[in-house]
Amino acid sequence: MKKSLFLSTFLLVLLLGTVACEKIAGLLTFQVNDSTSFQLPATGPVPPPLPAPVLSLPGVTVSSSSNSTFQSNNSAAEYIKDVTLDRLALTVTDPAGQNFNFVKSISISIASDATGSDKVPLASLNPVPTGQTTIELTPSGQKLDKYLRNGNYTLFTTVELTQLGLSQNTTVRADSRFNVTANPK
Repeated sequence: MKKSLFLSTFLLVLLLGTVACEKIAGLLTFQVNDSTSFQLPATGPVPPPLPAPVLSLPGVTVSSSSNSTFQSNNSAAEYIKDVTLDRLALTVTDPAGQNFNFVKSISISIASDATGSDKVPLASLNPVPTGQTTIELTPSGQKLDKYLRNGNYTLFTTVELTQLGLSQNTTVRADSRFNVTANPK
């Protein structure tokens, strides 16, 4: 009987402790959403047997919403413990009717500034499905704390085109969502 009472009490304390820890962790976890656009230049079709071109675009600086999101969650950049990419979606916004059929593979890297000296992989997709105007890239799983602490970061995009090439300049919007764990102020 004493064993049963002891075991029940122990399990109750363990359960309450676990629930309390999960609740505290939930208070310190939130998301940062950012959006930016970049342009892919026209290349024209690529006649076989030539290889399809690979475009390495100049860096695009993103003014992140991270600092305002930190504040609204009662935290600040110096209290950030862990940042990872949760989602990165690309959408063709111009010209109307354009899809990603011209892209064979795409990868995006992140750096703390336009020099790209501390660039790491952010997300990629290979192969890119045909007929899509919006695609979701696969996050690299990198720890991204230092990139969101600054309030802005730079994205570098590399695109491997298909033989179709790109007949006109195309604008793509990148919508990212980062999971953030932080200590409160």
